[in-house]
Amino acid sequence: MAEPTLLAFLLLLLVFNVPSGSFSATTNDESVYESFLQCLEKNTNPQDKISNLVYSQSNAAYTSVLRAYIRNARYNTSATPKPLVIVTPTEISHVQATVICTKKVGYQLKIRSGGHDYDGISYISDTPFFILDMFNLRSIEVDIKDESACVQAGATLGELYYRIWESSKGYGFPAGVCPTVGVGGHLSGGGYGNMLRKYGLSVDNVLDAQIVDVNGKLLDRKAMGEDLFWAICGGGGGSFGVIISYKIKLVPVPKTVTVFRVERTLDQNATDVVYKWQFVAPTISNDLFMRMLLQPVTRKGKQTIRASIVTLYLGDSDSLVALLGKEFPELGLKKENCNETSWIQSVLWWANYDLGTSPDVLLDRNPNDANFLKRKSDYVQKPIPKDGLEWLWKKMIDVGKTGLVFNPYGGRMSEIPASATPFPHRAGNLYKIQYSMNWQEAGKEADKKFMTQIRRLHSYMTSFVSKNPRSAFLNYRDLDIGVTVPNKDSFEQGSVYGYKYFNDNFDRLVKVKTAVDPENFFRNEQSIPTLPRKA
Repeated sequence: MAEPTLLAFLLLLLVFNVPSGSFSATTNDESVYESFLQCLEKNTNPQDKISNLVYSQSNAAYTSVLRAYIRNARYNTSATPKPLVIVTPTEISHVQATVICTKKVGYQLKIRSGGHDYDGISYISDTPFFILDMFNLRSIEVDIKDESACVQAGATLGELYYRIWESSKGYGFPAGVCPTVGVGGHLSGGGYGNMLRKYGLSVDNVLDAQIVDVNGKLLDRKAMGEDLFWAICGGGGGSFGVIISYKIKLVPVPKTVTVFRVERTLDQNATDVVYKWQFVAPTISNDLFMRMLLQPVTRKGKQTIRASIVTLYLGDSDSLVALLGKEFPELGLKKENCNETSWIQSVLWWANYDLGTSPDVLLDRNPNDANFLKRKSDYVQKPIPKDGLEWLWKKMIDVGKTGLVFNPYGGRMSEIPASATPFPHRAGNLYKIQYSMNWQEAGKEADKKFMTQIRRLHSYMTSFVSKNPRSAFLNYRDLDIGVTVPNKDSFEQGSVYGYKYFNDNFDRLVKVKTAVDPENFFRNEQSIPTLPRKA
């Protein structure tokens, strides 16, 4: 890796006003940058050569490092704000030094552990900022005897699943279905997947954690205390410090699991299937997860809605067909619709690989793989009536190409108290909706067109979803529902999105934040705010 070119970097800094920090506005740029590097080297082992892990905008590798974990092409344009520096730690001491030294020079620090945050807040900012990119900190240690694993924040879910499978065929972990998601963001924001009805969220299976706090100290669960540990198990890690690792509890999986995908259009009783799904999917056996995708499509020159049910069942196909024959006859499931396989193969199948694919593909990080996309979320607490669904089909076709993904709750999700973790959406929620929009065309016109479409559909759904607040899911980051603007009343602004993401748990999160980071160093557009200061 090439070392940063100091002169070029200093010229770049002339464009920016250095925000107030430990240095006054009259401090020259050279001393700021030199102080940052000197501070890093002072706070790490000299043999670490941390300067090789710091990329300025003049570094030949800067662009490739920045782009490698940008998964949303909307934030990969020439106009997108870029970090002045990217730090790519390989040791925990590098993280500690980066926190201490970024704070010293008065810059904002964005923390990235995978780049899947849908609105890009881990790698963009309107104020001069650094990125702490965790992709090198990705060790995974599986202990089958203890039924646990320690996984660093920069590892991907695919790498985690692979290492578990490599150690034992009888265990898995309840987390997301996309293998390239980074563990740090996924777990700190809640994390869910196709075993949530059996085992709950990822954070419901976290035993311990390591975090670097605002003072650069490395803390485990005992050292940080139960309040902070609670907060980083669903409240977002980036508001409280830098997540280094989680210790997770592995869960048993059967030798044989079953997957299927069944599709219906409106002329194939899709409305009846969708309506009945709302009653069955959240209440059926906890071993069964039935995701439903709704998409406007064209068939034989006519616009219609396609309902696709995608399933993981922790058991064999005979018992699954019998179960759905009794509980969900409208689906008409037959054994030939089903595929029996192993848990690791079901992971691959859900990630759109063919059954029989080598698990080695889970180690592929797919760098520089990005689409233009937008996501939004909602929670449904009462079934949508058939006439409501028929109205919705017309609206979806009218809007354009926005799809809906229904994820059923119930099961274990209804048994865990809403206050057990910051993630509050438990009993009383039938399912979560993800609004999904992907497009290929670059440019402002395309962006405006497709963003308008997804926002319209979200607006149309108002009467069908949760109210007071209209709740949302933190890991489906959506800046439409509110942002914190620098130098404003962060508590008042943060409350707008905070209660939507966390409901009644928001108040406790604010108290934890105020206690551990009173100066609000760890902040982003949707971070947990501190309590207002008393006059």
